[in-house]
Amino acid sequence: MLDLYEELRKLISTFDEHKIDYALCGGVAMAVHDHPRATIDIDLLILNESLDQVLAIATELGYGIRGLDMTFAAGAVEIRRISKVDRESGHLLALDFLLVTPEVRDVWNSRVRVDREGGKLSVVSRTGLIALKSLRGSLQDQADIAALQEDLRDETN
Repeated sequence: MLDLYEELRKLISTFDEHKIDYALCGGVAMAVHDHPRATIDIDLLILNESLDQVLAIATELGYGIRGLDMTFAAGAVEIRRISKVDRESGHLLALDFLLVTPEVRDVWNSRVRVDREGGKLSVVSRTGLIALKSLRGSLQDQADIAALQEDLRDETN
């Protein structure tokens, strides 16, 4: 069975070897910011000029199912998806690469480095996650935003 965190570790390790900038976002980033929740994919914010190299790395790691390109929030968010199927369980794991567009440049600039399992991990800041999640605004995004805003209030008290 696919282990989401082991898959992330392999991906990030390879990015670091190739000096590719990234910022973890989405559900796994929520866990990094002390709000673990169920998630079925790995979301990473990347620079557009890294896309070809990032997709090649993902392919080398067994991600060979290329999804359709997605755009939402009037083009502010562009996503490139690549997935793989676990041979044992049949489960699908998707990697969603969110491209840095002008509308999310501040989110990209807000990324921070955190200590994780003996290494450093680049992750979108709490305020950056709020901004990114506000662009979609699903029920899950709204719940995540409320949790992150509470953290920010607690930091100021």
